[in-house]
Amino acid sequence: MGERGRLVVPAELRERLHLEAGTVLILLETPQGVVLATREQIKQLVRGQLEGTNIVAELLADRRRQAAAEDAA
Repeated sequence: MGERGRLVVPAELRERLHLEAGTVLILLETPQGVVLATREQIKQLVRGQLEGTNIVAELLADRRRQAAAEDAA
């Protein structure tokens, strides 16, 4: 990291990943460390983690539990 907080991505890595000036990179903090990824890589990561998950059903079940708790109070 440079004095002004800039990160330098080595040329070999930029070429291999087809990164160009202006490519948006995201720093993601995880329990295992910091991950530097493009937007597309982050999308693929999230999709992989959510695969097989029925988010709508989970949200509805959670809301039903909350409503039942409110009705019981």
